[in-house]
Amino acid sequence: MSDERLMTWRPRLTVRLRLTLSYAGLLVVAGAVVACIIWLVFRIVPNYPLTAANPRDQQPAPTRGEILDLVVTLSGWALGVLAIIGLVGGWFLAGRMLKPLQDITAAARKAASGSLDHRIGLTGIRDEFTDLSDTFDEMLERLQRSFEQYRRFAANASHELRTPHAVMKTMLDVAQADPEHQDVPQLVKRLAETNQRGINIVETLLSLTALSNREVELDPVDLATVLRSAWPALSSEAAEAGVRLSSELEESVVEGNDVLLHQLVTNLVQNAIRHGGGAVAVTVARGSLVVRNDGAILDPAVVRTFVEPFAKSRYGAGHGLGLALVDRIVEVHRGRLELVANGDGGLTATVVLPQAPVDT
Repeated sequence: MSDERLMTWRPRLTVRLRLTLSYAGLLVVAGAVVACIIWLVFRIVPNYPLTAANPRDQQPAPTRGEILDLVVTLSGWALGVLAIIGLVGGWFLAGRMLKPLQDITAAARKAASGSLDHRIGLTGIRDEFTDLSDTFDEMLERLQRSFEQYRRFAANASHELRTPHAVMKTMLDVAQADPEHQDVPQLVKRLAETNQRGINIVETLLSLTALSNREVELDPVDLATVLRSAWPALSSEAAEAGVRLSSELEESVVEGNDVLLHQLVTNLVQNAIRHGGGAVAVTVARGSLVVRNDGAILDPAVVRTFVEPFAKSRYGAGHGLGLALVDRIVEVHRGRLELVANGDGGLTATVVLPQAPVDT
């Protein structure tokens, strides 16, 4: 053993052993207190031989000193027995009481090794151990979801970022192999579009990272005003896509950031236009923004994954970062985003944000 380990080594005194010693010590102390009380009581007994009530009974009677000696002897034996009972009983009792803690420790070791798919699931009387177990299980569940989402994100991000480069390389290889028969303007246009797609993905990923690493100042903002400012561009895109875009706006002042809310509104409506059917309805009222589109019937289980980065690209066009960014913006605003698959097809996205206090 090295000198450093000798300096830092400490004897291991387990909780079970400490509880056992505590139980035994408590019994011994309690027994000692009782013995002292008995001894003090006999101290006030007169110091002369005791006689029988019937003078004809001539049996020897102990003196006070003899009684005190007997009390001390028996008390010593009693304290020894209490110590043994306290050690043996305390050891088993402490083991029984600490069994849930051992289960939690074993689960923590498994989690530290990377296994997050197990749960403790303590049952029985509700106490501090079951509360700790439930909290630990909830933490494991959230960690498991986060790691699974991270793995999907890493796999999808690498695929989405590799695709534009692979497409551009293919177009350039074809152009180099047969430069005389290339439509240069069309080639440049396709290269520019592919390059822009890669830029959009990177910029959106940077936006998600930035929102995760900074606090946002919130001011009173009217959602209806934000939507009106974004409406011309959204109407133009809807007209080009042949989508009927309608709105119903009421004044709704919320605590928010004007730039981020503009991005939120734009992403939600663009997602409805690009991935829906022929109609999109937008409603603003009382701190809520509702965007509803028609279209194909969606699986609710699939809809729940739309807020994951790159999830949408698995079920339709686009790189799937729009709703992920919306979800992060809503989280920054301490709001709530709900995505519900319509029974007759399409999707309804509802954003609820904290309303700004009204000046009185």
